[in-house]
Amino acid sequence: MVGEGRKPKGWFWWVVVTVIGVLVVAAAVLTILKDFHSKLKGHSHHGPVVQKYADALGIAMQFFDVQKSGKLVNSSISWRGDSGLTDGSKEGLDLSKGMYDAGDAMKFGFPMAFTATMLSWAILEYGDQMDAVKQLGHAQDSLRWITDYLINAHPSPNVLYIQVGDPDLDHKCWQRPESMTLQRPLTQVNTSFPGTEVAAETAAAMASACLVFKKIDFAYSSSLLMHAQQLFAFADTYQGSYSVAVPSVQRFYNSSGYGDELLWAASWLYLASADRSYLRYVTIDHGQELGNWRRPSWISWNDKLPGVQVLLSRVDFFGASEVPTAENLALQMYRETAEMMMCSLLPDSPTATPSRTESGLIWVTEWNSLLHPVASAFLAVLYSDYMLTSGTEALFCSGTSYRPGHLRDFAISQVDYVLGENPMKLSYLVGFGENYPRYVHHRGSSIPVDATTGCQDGFKWLNSSAPNPNVAVGALVGGPFQNETYSDSRNNSMQGEPSTYNSALIVGVLSGLVTTSLVAKSFP
Repeated sequence: MVGEGRKPKGWFWWVVVTVIGVLVVAAAVLTILKDFHSKLKGHSHHGPVVQKYADALGIAMQFFDVQKSGKLVNSSISWRGDSGLTDGSKEGLDLSKGMYDAGDAMKFGFPMAFTATMLSWAILEYGDQMDAVKQLGHAQDSLRWITDYLINAHPSPNVLYIQVGDPDLDHKCWQRPESMTLQRPLTQVNTSFPGTEVAAETAAAMASACLVFKKIDFAYSSSLLMHAQQLFAFADTYQGSYSVAVPSVQRFYNSSGYGDELLWAASWLYLASADRSYLRYVTIDHGQELGNWRRPSWISWNDKLPGVQVLLSRVDFFGASEVPTAENLALQMYRETAEMMMCSLLPDSPTATPSRTESGLIWVTEWNSLLHPVASAFLAVLYSDYMLTSGTEALFCSGTSYRPGHLRDFAISQVDYVLGENPMKLSYLVGFGENYPRYVHHRGSSIPVDATTGCQDGFKWLNSSAPNPNVAVGALVGGPFQNETYSDSRNNSMQGEPSTYNSALIVGVLSGLVTTSLVAKSFP
């Protein structure tokens, strides 16, 4: 009787344990399915944070605050104050916002718009990774500071103000932006004096930013899209180089052509609006004519074609099934060109570019030499993640196969070089590490906050032998010569002047490397 009494009790607990086990297994399966579903959508949880890149990203982001014009709000840069408050006022415009281009007080619309486009792209691809290290809000705020300016610089469909300040006068003065005494004339492009490349680049900036703000501020996003569409129509209808219409820009941001900007803007407008006419523009209508298929180049503020090729590769990776056959064939040509570019970046590839230093840094030009390696690293990380997310296992370079990780390794090699793993043992990102440039070519950084200077007497600070009194935190300076040397001199603007678009590029690649996750297969 005692044994018979135990039997039901044991059976009961066996049932309980079995049920619990089934529930545990079911919960695990459900978690796996949810994770799988999340990965399919491209919103998977990120991997471990790489602290070095997280620290560098936080530092790089601060240079946007260093470069801000206008009425500053909650500025993290103690030595910066309000400036440029009356910019545009003589024309009835508020052009007080925006960002100064480099170490001067100029607002050049062409590179500023490129800064906005690249920062938008970084946020769209790696916003979750920025968020993981608490930098997403800062990036969005910095982007909006530029797009607020760009909106105001476009007061009517066929008029775009492309410059604030006279560069010849500006460069004859050495003053903090807060104490500028110069006139600040405006320069515009219009139907009589067209500027296709700057109008199209601004359209790209507006279209890409429209996607960033779509879920945050729908009305603002819609306004950006409207401006982008108007600017593209202006750029395409009234074709002409701004370097011809406004010859004074040739000494600073001279354009070598505007076909790349037209494709760039149309690509972003297709992603922002889903309007197939923009896809047709970049594929059937103008792809063969303007796309330079199978002839890869270097991305920069002047050449957007590598960006077009990688961006349209994204469409080919994730959206080709929705694209008509003729457009699809053109997308494949863009992707083939992007893959040729990727193969050229890989140091062990049969088609590796010889344009690099002995230590492996991509090196193309003396002026601002870090522009190309950092920009190339950003595109390489993007392409690597497109491959991973789409399940593409290999990239073939003249018969040799490479995995996505090889592209990521290349990007890491370029970023690590910038952060100090180089023959100079110098971090080219100001504020990162112990050894970084102290004589950055930057007016606000070089002049004490309490100094009273006019236009000419400020040059004593340019020529001072003392390090900059204010650290331009986050500045990515021009970079080394091909022999991997760097002269830390304030008068060495070729190597020592930072730029706002350099910051957008280093922010992009650091956001891609700070951790790992699959990219979203479609933007918001």
